[in-house]
Amino acid sequence: MEGTDAAKLAALKSSYANILDTVETGAKRDRQGLMKTPERAGKAMLYFTKGYQQTLKELVNGAVFDEEHDEMVIVKDIDFFSLCEHHVVPFMGKAHIGYLPSGKVLGLSKIARIVEMYSCRLQVQERLTKEIAAAMTEVIGPAGVGVVLEATHMCMVMRGVQKTNSKTVTSSMLGVFKEDPRTREEFLKLIYT
Repeated sequence: MEGTDAAKLAALKSSYANILDTVETGAKRDRQGLMKTPERAGKAMLYFTKGYQQTLKELVNGAVFDEEHDEMVIVKDIDFFSLCEHHVVPFMGKAHIGYLPSGKVLGLSKIARIVEMYSCRLQVQERLTKEIAAAMTEVIGPAGVGVVLEATHMCMVMRGVQKTNSKTVTSSMLGVFKEDPRTREEFLKLIYT
């Protein structure tokens, strides 16, 4: 483990030990199930937030290709998991991304990786949706991009209003997806069929 990561892990381990001491008042943290929990939780948090250590350029790694395809490209049902920045509890769901190429296409797996990079940060769904759309625009300069995220937020399921079947849907439409109702309609129809 690199020096910076080791320092982060040590800080997280200490923080999780304090959390356990606070919520487990009077309990013994030396029992088998809790002895290594601070370290495991610290490593998990580093993994859940690994998107902060990535850049769009490194992620795409040259997987942009000249192509005269002029019809919509859609990758839908991309699973994602993130942590709500308000409560640091998970939200998860599916991302649907479409774009209208303008001379360039992006390797399909890179689209899923863009979703993963931005979702592996402390987030709100609204910002995550916009960041994905902006990244697609930056990387390939398409005529337009559409992004729809559907997610279940554990902050609504596990606490507060406890609405277990609720879903939050957000969208970001750029270029022709925003300007042309027919393009937007085609995208929305295709992602829900």
